[in-house]
Amino acid sequence: MVYLLLFLLFLAIFIAGMTLLRKGLFQLSASRMKNWLTIMTDTPIKGLIAGTVVTALLHSSSAVMVLTIGLISAGLLKFSQSIGIILGSNIGTTFTLEIITFNIDAFIVPLAVIGAVLMVARNKTWQNLGAISFGIAAVFAAMRGFTFLADPVTSLPVVEQALANLNGSHLISIATGTIVTALIQSSTAMTGIIMGFLAEGTLRMDSAVAAMLGANIGTCITALLASIGAGKEARLTAYAHVWLNIAGAAAFYPFIDQIAEIAPLTAARPEVQLAHISVVYNIIASLLVLPMAEKFGRMIEFIHGKEERS
Repeated sequence: MVYLLLFLLFLAIFIAGMTLLRKGLFQLSASRMKNWLTIMTDTPIKGLIAGTVVTALLHSSSAVMVLTIGLISAGLLKFSQSIGIILGSNIGTTFTLEIITFNIDAFIVPLAVIGAVLMVARNKTWQNLGAISFGIAAVFAAMRGFTFLADPVTSLPVVEQALANLNGSHLISIATGTIVTALIQSSTAMTGIIMGFLAEGTLRMDSAVAAMLGANIGTCITALLASIGAGKEARLTAYAHVWLNIAGAAAFYPFIDQIAEIAPLTAARPEVQLAHISVVYNIIASLLVLPMAEKFGRMIEFIHGKEERS
């Protein structure tokens, strides 16, 4: 029970660290990000580039989707311009997964101390830099906690049974990834937990890939919540986000076992392999849809248009 409580504590630390990191980055660059998204979205390819860069900088596809929905609600963007941003946000969010696989254990404490000192400074810029530094330290500390606790937590009957279910069914893995991500509203946190179990060998790679696909679907909940009361085009954007991630998961679902087999070719450590797979998956899925972005947008309008007019 103690191990499970510690695991939940590290999850809270991870989410808090991501929130601080995102807040610091957003406060430093929010106006520039908004202007760039508004200007750089007149074509799907420009929108993809803008969505990728902004998401990589803010370390959150959910934050970018909320920002996009806000711009659409304010009349600064149209629904058709959001398709490229959605595709880019799916790619950009994998940047964070790659970063958290780095080994910076020796810098965790110095980053936390520097961040804590800067956050109490009077200057807003220094405060934001402190939030970024402390957030990074919290995220990496939580990741090490996930890895350390993965083995003892697995000895708990409820966790052991849950992992057995995940290892026994790709559908259960996808459903778990979707539900947990929707609850904690962070696909990065969910994937970080998966990486911890992967590193300790308690979760198979194919199950981890399936859960990662589910996490991509679960992260759509934030955009859906943000679109409530935000107008027709904002809701269409949230629906598009959901359909794109469901379609991507469905397209790759038959190949989960094959993806797991080639994963060891990408890196030595399993958690790094999953990060690389996430990058490749999101790039391929986004590039496959990109040439059909305008047709996809019209399809979403056709499917949900009547609902929005009623």
